[in-house]
Amino acid sequence: MNHFTKQHTFWLVLIFTFMLTACQSAPIVKHVSGPIFDDEAFPSAKHISIESEKDIFRLDKEARTYVQQTVGHIQDPIERTETLARSIFKRLNFDLLYRGDANTTANETFHNRAANCLSLSIMTYALANEADLSVRFQDIQIPEYWTRREGVSLLNGHINLQIIPQARSTNSFYLYKRGYQIDFDPQTQKKHFPRKILSKNQVIAMFYNNKGADALINNERDLAYAYFSAALKVEPNFDSALVNLGFLYRVSKLFDLAERVYLIALASSPDNLTAWENLAYLYAYSNKPEQSAEILARVESKRLRNPYYHLDLGRRDYDSGDLQQALAHFNRALAIDKTRHEIFFALAKTYFALGEVAETERYLKKAKRTAKNMQEKELYQGKLDLLSRS
Repeated sequence: MNHFTKQHTFWLVLIFTFMLTACQSAPIVKHVSGPIFDDEAFPSAKHISIESEKDIFRLDKEARTYVQQTVGHIQDPIERTETLARSIFKRLNFDLLYRGDANTTANETFHNRAANCLSLSIMTYALANEADLSVRFQDIQIPEYWTRREGVSLLNGHINLQIIPQARSTNSFYLYKRGYQIDFDPQTQKKHFPRKILSKNQVIAMFYNNKGADALINNERDLAYAYFSAALKVEPNFDSALVNLGFLYRVSKLFDLAERVYLIALASSPDNLTAWENLAYLYAYSNKPEQSAEILARVESKRLRNPYYHLDLGRRDYDSGDLQQALAHFNRALAIDKTRHEIFFALAKTYFALGEVAETERYLKKAKRTAKNMQEKELYQGKLDLLSRS
């Protein structure tokens, strides 16, 4: 069963999941060295044009004019920051379709009606820079969280922005330490997850990683290799890109390279469960069942208190037609976290497949109540309307 990771907002890492319950001690990561790229295995990759840093953050005349008309007349840095933020959210609320696979540059996001959180953050970063505001990216340390796309599990990360107002004149001094958080997922604000500052290069690597993961989902292996390589040339220790590159090598039967990049990822991020899981799958595929089982048991034990883990297992049971087992996993997820609309919707969808209309309606209403934005609430209301007419 395919499991990808996508950086939030988004990065994708491909993983396979096994079910074991024994608890084992943490495996020791052995040190490895050597090249991690194999350009000869993906000969078309060298002809692929990859977006540059300038391409990713560029704004055209229309976008720059939008900034000037919105805040160009405002001198107070706090007011300028607040006005720009309000304007961006107002524009998005009226004209945005959220799409997880919409990995677009700042300028494309400004003009398109579809975006994901990473592309929105990149666009907002560029707009804030155009407004002479100090802005930086933050990595939000959320629990492992999966979504599904085209039968593939996507492991999501999340980033947001911090804008710190600063005076426009070099002769003035303005101090405002707190800054403003701009986050396109309000749930992360409520949970107060830990966060760390990201460099611009790290965000560029995330952008490349997302593009590579989308290519890999579409089985465009040379394109995926081009993007994963670009990500790792910008950020050599980016574990998500390393794991995705390892997956690409595994499906391309480059097993030694796959193991090397997994171990390199784990050397820098020893708690990366996705990397461990991919390594375990590789060992199972390479006829090393004992090593595989030891790793998988440890991964399983660490994930049992994560509601999204049970949600993902339930979704895969649903896809395979095992509706009762799907319900069991969804109810385990709900027992851990009763605030996520995705869990209620998963229960509603499963009960609908079982023909239980009353339970379907009950959980759809709960999904609507816990949804975090109007787009999702309207989606659930639409399903309720259809249900009432059936």
